Amino acid sequence: MTRRSIAARLACGALALSALTLFAGCHDKSQDVSRENFTATINDFLAQRGHLCLAKYDWPIYVTTDDVASGTRDAVQMPVLEKLGIVAGKDMVVERSDPSGKKITANARQYQLTAEGQKYYLHIPEVVATATSRVTHPADFCAATLTLDKVVGWERPMQVEGKTATSVIYTYKIDPSPWAKDADAQRVFPMIKRVIEGAGTMQLREGVHLTSNGWVADEVFVR
Repeated sequence: MTRRSIAARLACGALALSALTLFAGCHDKSQDVSRENFTATINDFLAQRGHLCLAKYDWPIYVTTDDVASGTRDAVQMPVLEKLGIVAGKDMVVERSDPSGKKITANARQYQLTAEGQKYYLHIPEVVATATSRVTHPADFCAATLTLDKVVGWERPMQVEGKTATSVIYTYKIDPSPWAKDADAQRVFPMIKRVIEGAGTMQLREGVHLTSNGWVADEVFVR
């Protein structure tokens, strides 16, 4: 073998090494399955959607005497929110339809959000989907904000409807609204009490999928 051929081989080896280095440098690490990437994804998800809301989309809310007799959720919850200054109530007569569709009148109490209560009525679209319908509510009444504590783990990624998808399991920190810390509020909204007490230990799960920009939570509206 001549000196020239050895030099050529060395040059080719250097070229191959450079190409390998260039290829490695082009690797998009945001596509990786890693704790770092999933931590960023869940942080982004909670920054946009990390609100503990109560499915009270439309105001005012009306509670009739029949609702009080039946002990409906609104009949139990609204007086507590009124006591806390979150809603203001007034008695009135309302018109309703009975099961047959006939219009009837009923004595009721109307509950409207106060200026304090409006602070917790967040105008963030909420999509409620069932097997037969999909409804988007423009706002909801919320009790707390969640942030990430830590990513605990994730499922093995798999192909779902043409996307690479998995679910991430994590624990959270919570910042409750002042009214949500009240004992009576937690009594009539037991979910609030459970989520507050679960901070740092209760595990939540969020579906994520891979995009050209990395991992994105399924419930995040990509702008």
